[in-house]
Amino acid sequence: MPIHWTIRPQAPGITPGAFALASGDRAEYRLELVPNLSMGRVGFVRMIAISAGFLALPLLAVLGTPVLWGLLPFAGLALWGLWYALQRNSAERQTLREDLLLTRESIELVRTNPRKPAQHWQANPYWVRLRLTEKGAPVENYLTLEGAGRAVELGAFLSPEERATLHDDLSRALLHLR
Repeated sequence: MPIHWTIRPQAPGITPGAFALASGDRAEYRLELVPNLSMGRVGFVRMIAISAGFLALPLLAVLGTPVLWGLLPFAGLALWGLWYALQRNSAERQTLREDLLLTRESIELVRTNPRKPAQHWQANPYWVRLRLTEKGAPVENYLTLEGAGRAVELGAFLSPEERATLHDDLSRALLHLR
């Protein structure tokens, strides 16, 4: 799951969980959101190998003729284009992330975008409203944080189910720190 909670300090004698937080002024929740990476190294190699096999099939018909040398550069270019697109997509997905730090004094959100500067948002958690719009929004289960005169989207790259779970967990964390 692309939602990772880190809670400090942990309450002694309580099993670790999303909200096993010791009471105190230094309590903090750290939330890291990353997109799902659906294709690992093995999947990447398989995709390139299958594509190379399918690109080689039409070339078998012209094997031993001068036409092969005319078609071979285009097949190679198509295979290189697929490799480049998959590599770039994987690199960008690994740099995309959202980090949220929630303490009694402040809530800070930093979104790291690929090829763009990071976006920062900060507010007082007491006045922050967490809103989940299930229908009629740009996406299903649209999750926003509203405060400090701004509304920011949270978890845009998550699935609707993951955003609903995040809403429940984050609303409990906000309630606990208030």
